[in-house]
Amino acid sequence: MSEDTDKRDEEPKGEEPRYEDLHDEVHDEGSRDEEEGGTLSGLMVHLIELRSRLLRSIVAVLVIFIALAPFANQLYSWLAGPLISQLPKGASMIAIDVAAPFFVPFKLTMLLAVVIAIPFLLYQLWAFVAPGLYKHEKRLVMPLLLSSTILFYTGMAFAYYAVFPIMFRFFSHATPVGVQMMTDIGAYLSFVSNMFLAFGAAFEVPVAIVLLTALGVVSPEQLSKGRPYVVVGAFVVAMILTPPDVFSQVMLAVPLLVLFEAGLLASRLVYRRRKEREEEDDYEMDDQAMDRALDDASSEEESLESKDRSE
Repeated sequence: MSEDTDKRDEEPKGEEPRYEDLHDEVHDEGSRDEEEGGTLSGLMVHLIELRSRLLRSIVAVLVIFIALAPFANQLYSWLAGPLISQLPKGASMIAIDVAAPFFVPFKLTMLLAVVIAIPFLLYQLWAFVAPGLYKHEKRLVMPLLLSSTILFYTGMAFAYYAVFPIMFRFFSHATPVGVQMMTDIGAYLSFVSNMFLAFGAAFEVPVAIVLLTALGVVSPEQLSKGRPYVVVGAFVVAMILTPPDVFSQVMLAVPLLVLFEAGLLASRLVYRRRKEREEEDDYEMDDQAMDRALDDASSEEESLESKDRSE
């Protein structure tokens, strides 16, 4: 009995965990929990900020819609002006659906409210992404947002005042004999909305070129070499986005080419500034490397002098 007890006492026992090890393990778990908690809290802050920006955008659109709602019928009459002026005598627009005379003008009012609120919507987008941008990116984004808004409005105005009269005149004269041209108000709204979107997006060509140049995707030399392909592409895009008549296609293709040349000029300036900034960054990096080398050399000299004095 005593021998068994002695053997059990002589058996090696596992080392008990030290207080320092337990403390370190608890500290590591706590730090991991804090990191996860910080990540979740940061995500929640971004989500709350995004919700706030979206609510402000929705409220702005609703306020503009409520202000324009009493003038819904007048707004639709203004929109239908280019077509009505080209209709034959005695012809008019029609409403196929029973509720179309009521809902179509209000649909137009909602679309117009969104279009009018575009500057405010873009500002909300800018305010949300601005904290995560560098200083040079902030200097680039704000002019791009402003110019894209102006160009989009310009494209819509060009479609209404320059393209629609010519296009509807062509359609009215191309109507076969014995067929009376009577357009549904809902179909007309859908047609002109697509045209506004097409021309507004097409007028964003300079912004797209400047943005691609600033990101280093293309260079002005590459764009100049691809000019013949751009000419062909402009007419192909015009053929896809506009009705199948030559006049409206030319009215879109020619502005696309002019805007391409304007974007090319702007891209040369952006490209030159980007190269200058890169050269300045390289020069600063060389200066920093030289300073580090001088610091290392001076520290080595000081260590050798201290060693000599000690000897």
